[in-house]
Amino acid sequence: MYLLLNVLWLIFGGFFAALAWFFAALLFALSIVGLPWARAAANIGLFTLFPFGQTAIARDELTGRGDLGTGIFGSLGNIVWLVLIGWWLALGHLVAAIGLACTIIGIPFAWQHLKLAGMALWPVGMAIVPSGVAHAARRDNDWRQAMAWRR
Repeated sequence: MYLLLNVLWLIFGGFFAALAWFFAALLFALSIVGLPWARAAANIGLFTLFPFGQTAIARDELTGRGDLGTGIFGSLGNIVWLVLIGWWLALGHLVAAIGLACTIIGIPFAWQHLKLAGMALWPVGMAIVPSGVAHAARRDNDWRQAMAWRR
């Protein structure tokens, strides 16, 4: 089912949206100042290619350990991203979601645009993984917290 939805997504605009994200990642990479955000834009581009069956999850939540993008520098990078371009990108995905939600057949695609809008707001320190992997990581983290609470 995810394959069919992803193919339809690509045919009806997802491919061009992903190209736009990859182009943005390239522009970020070419400018020395934007290099820290190039990875985030590339992650969103991958997410935009095949959004059905995928989930964005914080890397520290996925791996159980922090890194440069999930600490204070990642938060600062996200704030700069949000102020400069993140809210514009999220607004574009939100407008697309509203337009798609007006039709019954467009509701699954609208939901994907909402996921992309959330990712566009705060992308640094996020990973794109299959939904089952994200669910298992969250379940394991909940289990670890419950065990730590008992000690």
